[in-house]
Amino acid sequence: MQRPAPANLPALPPAALEHSEAAAAHLRDAIAANGGWLPFDRWMAQALYAPGLGYYAAGNVKLAEADGDARAPAGDFVTAPQLTPLFARTLARQAAQVLRQTRTDAVLEFGAGTGALAEGVLAELDALGLAQTRYLILEVSADLRARQAQRLAAYGDRVQWLDALPEAFSGCVLANEVLDAMPVSMFRWSEDGTVLERGVALDASRGFVWEDRPAQPALAAAVADRMPALPGYVSEINPQGEAWIAEMGGWLERGAALLVDYGFPRSEYYHPQRAGGTLMCHLRHHAHGDPFTAPGLQDITAHVDFTAMADAALAAGLQVLGYTSQARFLMNAGLMELLAQLDPADVQNYAKTVAPVQKLLSEAEMGELFKVLAVGRGMTEPLTGFSRGDRLGKL
Repeated sequence: MQRPAPANLPALPPAALEHSEAAAAHLRDAIAANGGWLPFDRWMAQALYAPGLGYYAAGNVKLAEADGDARAPAGDFVTAPQLTPLFARTLARQAAQVLRQTRTDAVLEFGAGTGALAEGVLAELDALGLAQTRYLILEVSADLRARQAQRLAAYGDRVQWLDALPEAFSGCVLANEVLDAMPVSMFRWSEDGTVLERGVALDASRGFVWEDRPAQPALAAAVADRMPALPGYVSEINPQGEAWIAEMGGWLERGAALLVDYGFPRSEYYHPQRAGGTLMCHLRHHAHGDPFTAPGLQDITAHVDFTAMADAALAAGLQVLGYTSQARFLMNAGLMELLAQLDPADVQNYAKTVAPVQKLLSEAEMGELFKVLAVGRGMTEPLTGFSRGDRLGKL
């Protein structure tokens, strides 16, 4: 039995409900196979990535196209590359600096979505005289991979898809909204000051329910190292994201990785007032906090602890090259120069172009919530994206 959906969520068509029930059945089987309780990170991994059933592996349309019908947009959310091509063009300018400084000719993008970022980056790199640049994509969703291939067909063999992490890579790595989609461990501080791990169990009448159990020593130690004991406090920790950064230390031989995501430094992430954590779900352009609703049909994310990611990079022998807000990074990296190329006399086109840029830069929207962290190896000159307003001291 599935739990009722939170209020104000859209009605789902029968085919979607049928798929969700199949995903829910798979999750129930996984819980049963683990003795009636599944740690949340494993539950989230199945809900998002189970072959043929998980949100990212089921062939659903995930990402809304910004130029679609605003009354009934497709997908579940819109990302920055879909809002405006100027996001990709600006990121390409920073990538160009990395490629020239390291004398490399490859970009590696993780989770390329609809291919909008890749398309914009390639076009701008061509305009900057880097038409020889190869573009590699590591994508876990077969549906999105097919859409990327169609969109990027004009670039021929310059674009290649990888099935696994490279053993060695030199160049520029791009990861836009990748870390937030990695399965996280959930925890709660008990009244007696011990760390409990949140997991998922089954209730005959309510379906999926939270159930807390004593955390394993490694998780308990990691939590205690990051924040004081606050009874009742619920939040997340992302060992998978940290492991991904650590692995990067093994295969990134020369170059830089630009990690764009929403999140905070640790002091803000585990602030006493953020006592409910950051877990968020997206279903048909509605955001809510119940991960047990419509499994297989909704995205499940958590904000990024950028301090943890920077620490993981340093421990893996990487340089931490910069950390700042998305707004500051884009302005530093050349967005304003691209805007200056527009003709203000063409009022309609100017307004259409500038409106989404304001969303990228506004502190009330994406400009402050999203951050950019750069890590790398063999970089000898400062990156332009962090030339002003670098916040490394706050990590």
